[in-house]
Amino acid sequence: MLRALASVALAAFVALAPAPAGAQFAPSSPAAEIAAKDLPREAQETLSRIKKGGPYPYAKDGAVFGNREARLPKQKRGYYREYTVKTPGERTRGARRIVAGREGDYWYTDDHYATFRRIRE
Repeated sequence: MLRALASVALAAFVALAPAPAGAQFAPSSPAAEIAAKDLPREAQETLSRIKKGGPYPYAKDGAVFGNREARLPKQKRGYYREYTVKTPGERTRGARRIVAGREGDYWYTDDHYATFRRIRE
């Protein structure tokens, strides 16, 4: 049992550790991409709002996403902006987000930035 717990702890540490300096970007989830049509309905609505420039239902929508854990390709600060994807049944903002890059790249996370899938349109 102790060995199993140590294994889980090590896996969690590796998953949450920042990428080493100079490391190449690698997609952070097994699927790596998701088609826009396959996003949850709420994410499709958020993506549509982003492309229209709003309106946004959450005050933090459009805030700079710092990419401190380097889970997305490295860019200058301010390149990425984050937007909340409503989670049915959640009283708070929940864990789902779309992160939009300045050049029209979009990323979806349903686990509060632990993994990302690039949105393919």
